[in-house]
Amino acid sequence: MNSSAAVPGFPGGTAVSGLRVYDWEAGDGLCGGSPHLHTVSSEAYLVTSGTGQVHTISMDGPAEHDLAAGSLLWFSPGTVHRLVNTAELTLNVIMSNAGLPEAGDSVLTFPRQILQDPDLYAQHAAFPPDADQSVISAAARRRRDLALEGYAELRQSVLRDGPEALVEFHRLAAALVRPKVERWKEIWAANVRSQMAATEQALLELANGSAASMAGAAVARGRQRTGERYGMCGRLTTWEDSRL
Repeated sequence: MNSSAAVPGFPGGTAVSGLRVYDWEAGDGLCGGSPHLHTVSSEAYLVTSGTGQVHTISMDGPAEHDLAAGSLLWFSPGTVHRLVNTAELTLNVIMSNAGLPEAGDSVLTFPRQILQDPDLYAQHAAFPPDADQSVISAAARRRRDLALEGYAELRQSVLRDGPEALVEFHRLAAALVRPKVERWKEIWAANVRSQMAATEQALLELANGSAASMAGAAVARGRQRTGERYGMCGRLTTWEDSRL
């Protein structure tokens, strides 16, 4: 193993993390995370242990999907999703477009008056800087509860008015993230397009009978970062990645 090699980008321009879904009970009696969507990236859940559900709102309307060890579920950008923990739900999260979710690709389902005000949204979405774990935990729980308030409104609107209610939420989400998009283009080019270009070059070389693309054969290990951080839906475990 070449221990001095930089950790390469995860295969396919994706990112992987471990997730222990929050066991905090919400006002509706269910335990779990903050409803949100991703504006650009697809997401997959591979359940490793425990049981639960993911509640979604897509263009097909609201739905509930059971989760248990071995379950694999994925959804495309624009799908609102809420993880529900019924018994120590733990899973691996696989995201496309590594770097974009970390750069603010997600939008929480806050009530409409907050979604319409970028400054107010940022105020409610952010955690207090340099705070201890108990303060961050309390902030994450408040953020979750506020997102559930807006989620209940959105769900009722979709049931009453159909897909157009979700389309309107998409418009609000797009307006919120628009100032970030130029930076996202740079992240995507470095993390995803560069891998696509490398694969394209390898195919051209192989078609010409060249094995040059394999000249850099090596092994690299991504080390688990210490501690967990508070995410949208639970406590996250992450690994080193040269891009992030």
